[in-house]
Amino acid sequence: MNPQFPVYVVSKGRWKVRLTADALEDMKVPYYLIVEPNELEDYARYVSRDKLLVTPEKYHTEYDRFWKDDDLRTGPGASRNFAWDHSISNGFAWHWVMDDNIDGFCRLNHNQKIRVMTGTIFRCMEDFCLRYKNVAIAGPNYDFFAKAKQLIPAFITNTRIYSCLLIRNDIPYRWRGRYNEDTDLCLRALKDNWCTVQFNAFLQYKATTQTLKGGNTEQFYSKEGTYYKSKMLVDMHPDVATLVWKFQRCHHHVDYSRFQKIKLILKDNLNIPDAINEYDFKLMEVDKYGTQTKT
Repeated sequence: MNPQFPVYVVSKGRWKVRLTADALEDMKVPYYLIVEPNELEDYARYVSRDKLLVTPEKYHTEYDRFWKDDDLRTGPGASRNFAWDHSISNGFAWHWVMDDNIDGFCRLNHNQKIRVMTGTIFRCMEDFCLRYKNVAIAGPNYDFFAKAKQLIPAFITNTRIYSCLLIRNDIPYRWRGRYNEDTDLCLRALKDNWCTVQFNAFLQYKATTQTLKGGNTEQFYSKEGTYYKSKMLVDMHPDVATLVWKFQRCHHHVDYSRFQKIKLILKDNLNIPDAINEYDFKLMEVDKYGTQTKT
């Protein structure tokens, strides 16, 4: 089972190490890889051309970088806006957009993290969000934030969604800023009383920030560190964001407590069965090559 909404992966400088694209290939999930014009041929050596999209220049020139300075770099937000418009032009009500450094996905169930090899988890998250009138953004948590041996809920509401986002197309926003654009997008939605949903039942294996060459690592963080990244978010949302020092570097801290009063609103006339829908998940034992050895 695959997602019903299109999947976009924004990538820059990582044609040789395509973690997210390779994970989706293994899961047989259709996707588009959005790249810059000057890197198209590099990516085409590894990825089928029918999966490659090039960000039109206007998305860079018209992008709201938030800070009015001479630095014209946009980060991934410009390409993410292109993905948003591309999905609308093809008649979709939602879309997925992902970072390019996700090394697979898993299901957390009964204190075990089991890697998934189909796109069914995306359909599960979609179906859940479509039950509600007021969900704007959703996505899986990072696996290192959801401990298998701790008691945690299947999902939490009204917090940030990082790196792998399911976005409702008709919300009145677009990506902005060259840093922390995912946190900014979630905060703008929350301030307008939309809900976000972060799933712990389904997780992403995300490479730690600044550990993979290419992308923002080379464009920003390896040269600037994390101060400007954190400072921009504080300038965007001084009412909820502050600068803090931890892990031997500058970070931002966001207080989401004021948004917990926003409740999910079910759509009218829903018929939700009492029985658990397992979506035909099967637990399989595989060898190191991914070949099934036991069900």
